[in-house]
Amino acid sequence: MSESPAGYWIISALVTDPQSFGGYTGAAGPVIAGYGGRAIVTGAEFDVVEGEAAGRPYIIEFASLETARNCYFSAGYQAAIALRSGSANFRVVIAEGAPKSQGDQ
Repeated sequence: MSESPAGYWIISALVTDPQSFGGYTGAAGPVIAGYGGRAIVTGAEFDVVEGEAAGRPYIIEFASLETARNCYFSAGYQAAIALRSGSANFRVVIAEGAPKSQGDQ
């Protein structure tokens, strides 16, 4: 029997005002952690090998697609989004990961 696949936020972030962006990260981090989210890609170094990048890539992993959605649409995270207005442009995709099989544990 397989477990439910993880859920992911796939983010492209272009920070335009790093100083005021800190308000967003300070508010968003605890909300994401509260839903069990963890950054598995932070894009500190990356190569664009095809197409164009709209910003630095991030991937946040959650236990399930439902949890990823619930976190994004939570009041706490929506309040954090308001704090980044004018300091960053984000593109966010919420996606389900590949199914996990017994051998993937």
